[in-house]
Amino acid sequence: MSKIKDILHCDLNNFYASVECRDNPELRGKPVAVCGSQEARAGIVLAKNYEARAFGIKTGDKIFEARQKCPDVVIVPPHMDKYSAISKQVRAIYQRYTDMVEPFGMDECWLDVTGSHYLFGSSEEIANKIREAVKSETGLTISVGVSFTKVLAKLGSDMKKPDAVTVLPPESFREKIYPLGVNEIIGVGPATFRRLQKLRIHTLGDLATSDPDTLVRLLGKSGIWLWRAVNGYDDAPVHEQSYKREMKSVGSSTTLPRDLYDNSEVWRTLLGLSEEVTRQLRREGLCAGGVVVSVKTNDLAYREYQIALSVPLRSAQSFAQAGFELFKTRFDWRLPVRAVGIRAIYLHSDALARQDSFFCDSRRLEREERLSEVSDTLRERFGRDIIFPARLKNELDLTRGNINIFQSSHSYS
Repeated sequence: MSKIKDILHCDLNNFYASVECRDNPELRGKPVAVCGSQEARAGIVLAKNYEARAFGIKTGDKIFEARQKCPDVVIVPPHMDKYSAISKQVRAIYQRYTDMVEPFGMDECWLDVTGSHYLFGSSEEIANKIREAVKSETGLTISVGVSFTKVLAKLGSDMKKPDAVTVLPPESFREKIYPLGVNEIIGVGPATFRRLQKLRIHTLGDLATSDPDTLVRLLGKSGIWLWRAVNGYDDAPVHEQSYKREMKSVGSSTTLPRDLYDNSEVWRTLLGLSEEVTRQLRREGLCAGGVVVSVKTNDLAYREYQIALSVPLRSAQSFAQAGFELFKTRFDWRLPVRAVGIRAIYLHSDALARQDSFFCDSRRLEREERLSEVSDTLRERFGRDIIFPARLKNELDLTRGNINIFQSSHSYS
């Protein structure tokens, strides 16, 4: 039998909003929401403080929705560089107590402190020492969950906020978590929650005592994973900060400053997004074996189309062209386009020999890839916008920071 682990999950409370209130005393005590650019129509709530939450403001609300709930809410723009620097400062505090620190986003980390007790005391004592250190050195608060699995530690950090430590030990975790709603656990999003509700699985206790085979039929592999997690059988390790998960997809998306009405505008948008996606692929030494294009129309309806590629790609021009052909084939233009995304899937190493298609211009692809590599070098030395396709410099301004990059890897385990 393997040794029981001692795992912490540390979560910075209302991170972005807390930083803004810390650095601007005039905001303290007022309802505050950190929101994306309203001019670029990315105006949603990214974070909010407890005063704003009391009015029902939620992450993901549009700015007008937040103002409907609280007319006096103070809207502030995000300062991502500042948040990133503070995140690194906090992780450095964590690393005083263990080298096993696994980030989960900018504001959350798991820590394995199994080997730290001789120097720093019990898991709960370590959690409190870290909590006090973060507060005194950064002016921010964290909530810490203490348990023997990653899932339960994260659940614990969510149970008591702000500035608190919650312990879920092996001998009594069930009585503490079973009354909680089934959507409280990581891995249960809105769609999964609705499916579980249909089976009358409302609490974590209901989930824990459900038939595993029924959960697999309903949810596939995630069904058995959830059953194991809520019963304390999760054995996923905490990885070192340098650990890199296998990447399953790389995507890029943007909400446009105005609606798009024709194919030429969508092409320029896809090209700008593909510049970011393929740059990340090249950085990771990967090629795309498939492409997914997502479209949101101005009625906020969301559509997604996907296709496998006959030839693996990692140059922006060819990748964007593949996405554009998919878009033209599938999208009907009944409504104008509000947001566009493109994602590389079926990723594999670019070191593998490429089997060229009979219909593929392999020499053109090689030229594009060499040009892309030169562009990468220039951007690393002189900045992201030192070079870009001229067609991107238009009123949509797809050369700068209104493009959102996202990566998908295997689950946190």
